[in-house]
Amino acid sequence: MSTEHDGADALMTAITGEPLPPGAREDAAFLAEHRAAEADLAVLREQLGLIGHALAEPPPATPAPEPARSVRPSPRPRRRAFSLALGGLAVAAAASVMAGMGWLMSGGGTGAADSSGLDAGSSAEKQSDAGGVAFGSARYLACSRLVAEGEATAVERLPGTATLRITLSLTRVYLPEAPEEDAKGSKPDEERVFVVDENVVPGIRAGDPVLVGVPRGADQPDFWAVGERQIALERAMVTASLPEARELTCG
Repeated sequence: MSTEHDGADALMTAITGEPLPPGAREDAAFLAEHRAAEADLAVLREQLGLIGHALAEPPPATPAPEPARSVRPSPRPRRRAFSLALGGLAVAAAASVMAGMGWLMSGGGTGAADSSGLDAGSSAEKQSDAGGVAFGSARYLACSRLVAEGEATAVERLPGTATLRITLSLTRVYLPEAPEEDAKGSKPDEERVFVVDENVVPGIRAGDPVLVGVPRGADQPDFWAVGERQIALERAMVTASLPEARELTCG
C-alpha cells in the first residue's frame, strides 16, 4: 500500500507530477517512496520511448523471394528413334543375307563390283552357258574345258574397238585335272590369251587376279571373276563341287 501524507499518495503524486504536499519533505517514509516511484517512472518512460521509436520506424524491406529454379525434365529415352534405327539396320542386314542366299542357291548369276576397292578391276561378269548351268556347279565343271585362276600380265585394247586382249599367267588350275604320272593338261605358269569385250571385265588391269571358266568346245571364257574377294566366293563353290563333278559325264 502506498504511503500517504495529509491525504496525498506518494505514488500518485509521482505519476501526476504534482508538487509535494506541505511538510512532505520532513516525512522520510513518504519522501523515500516518492523518490522510488519517480525512479521507476523514469525507467518506464525510457522503455516506452524505445517501444514507440521502434513502432514508428518503417518495417525493414522484405527481400524478394528468389525465383524458383525451373527444373527441366530429363529427356525421355528416345526408344522409338533407337528402335527405328535398329529396324533399319535389321532390314538392311536381312536384305544382304537374302541376296547372298539367292546367289548361293543360283550358283552364280550376274556378279557385282568388289566393294573393297583394294583389287584393281574388282568386278566379275558371270555368264551361264546355253543350257543355263551355273558356274561352279558340278554340271558346269563336268562340261568345262578349263577352270583356272591366274594373273592378268597384260591387258591391251585392240585398235578402234571395245575389245581387250588379256594375257593370263595361270596360278591355279582346277580343270582339266592332270594325272600326276604324266602331268598332262594345263599347269600353273602357263599363259593363256583371251579376247573379250571390255564390258565383260570393266576396269581390268595388269596385275589383277582373275578366275575364268571355259566350256568344252569353246575358245573363250563364258565366265570371268576379277578381284580377290569375288574370286574367293567362286573358289569356294568350285572346290565344293569338284568331287561330284568327277562322277558326272557331260551330256
